[in-house]
Amino acid sequence: MQFTSFRHLILSTLAGAMIALPAFGFDTAARSAWVYDMTTHTVLMDKNGNVPVPPASMSKLMTINMLFEALRDGRVTMDTTFAVSTRATDMTAQGGSTMYLQAGDRPSVYDLLHGMIVNSGNDACVVVAEGLAGSEDAFSQQMTARARELGMDQSTFANASGWPDPRHRMSMKDLGILARRLIEEFPDYYPFFAETSYNYKERAPANANNRNPLLKLGIGADGLKTGHTSEAGYGLVGSVQQGERRVIFAFAGTESDKARAEEAERITAWAFRQFAMKTMAKAGQRLAEAPVHLGEMPNVGLVPASDIRLLVPAMANGTLQAEVVYSGPFTAPIAKGTQLGELVVSVPDLGEQRIPLVAEADVAKGGFIVRLQTAAQVLMQRYLADETPAS
Repeated sequence: MQFTSFRHLILSTLAGAMIALPAFGFDTAARSAWVYDMTTHTVLMDKNGNVPVPPASMSKLMTINMLFEALRDGRVTMDTTFAVSTRATDMTAQGGSTMYLQAGDRPSVYDLLHGMIVNSGNDACVVVAEGLAGSEDAFSQQMTARARELGMDQSTFANASGWPDPRHRMSMKDLGILARRLIEEFPDYYPFFAETSYNYKERAPANANNRNPLLKLGIGADGLKTGHTSEAGYGLVGSVQQGERRVIFAFAGTESDKARAEEAERITAWAFRQFAMKTMAKAGQRLAEAPVHLGEMPNVGLVPASDIRLLVPAMANGTLQAEVVYSGPFTAPIAKGTQLGELVVSVPDLGEQRIPLVAEADVAKGGFIVRLQTAAQVLMQRYLADETPAS
């Protein structure tokens, strides 16, 4: 790689930050959307992504998250059973998605997870809320508080199912954050989202199929959740893995079930076909040297701690430009792996991406001779400065 320049600047690290890229002429028919490449932590699209909107059944992901957390913490097991209240069975009578629970049922956590994920059962969500928190109102308050802890600042929950309520709101970015959490934090439970059918006690063959239109396309889709109300329109939180890349997205506000399916596939195709992974440098590859003050070596190599792999727009014109920035010289001792600078990479039409650079090796303090030589150099510099005639 050819580096264009070296600068002596102090820059804060942006390791792990989300980098927003332009959509390169692509627009979505959805009213709001957020598309994220999990492999490179890159936001590919943000269309009204931080605006709170009615999330419909997509907010069931938060109810599912709360149940996953209870499983992980040992508060429940897959075999734990919950009672079915009149409030839960009333949800079926009011219409909407259901797993057809009835009075006297004792569904297990395993059943309820399928009921929420595959059947999108509003009744299942009420049973989970009451089983974990005693009441749906208390559970909704817990969901809202937990969302704040997880960085979902535009999420407020009034119920466990996504039933229409003016107080019930989420942003597409928040849904993306939640999707990423479910994938990364709960790998043992996440495969539930890829299941295509579930029929509790053979009661609902017409409602047994997963509504996620991507699951049947053979494109690497394995989650997560659809949603629809008259106010929210048709939306979807999706996750697709192809090769080493995983893309997650959330959108809302399409006009029909057919439009939702088409838009989900269109976003997926764009995200994978218009961006490519490029290896810029290998871990430990020396990209620059920085001077060391009072060290046993006069310089230290600057290297990336891991392979530098960036997502690059396939249609971007021109070559990549990069420069190393640091504030030096550095004073010994220096420990191997200490961040000393950054590699700043610029892609045409894309902007800057910053990657930390660390010390290649330990640099110990120099001995007496090194300190004596440094002191002599300082004295000579001062002497020369004093002897320079004033202009």
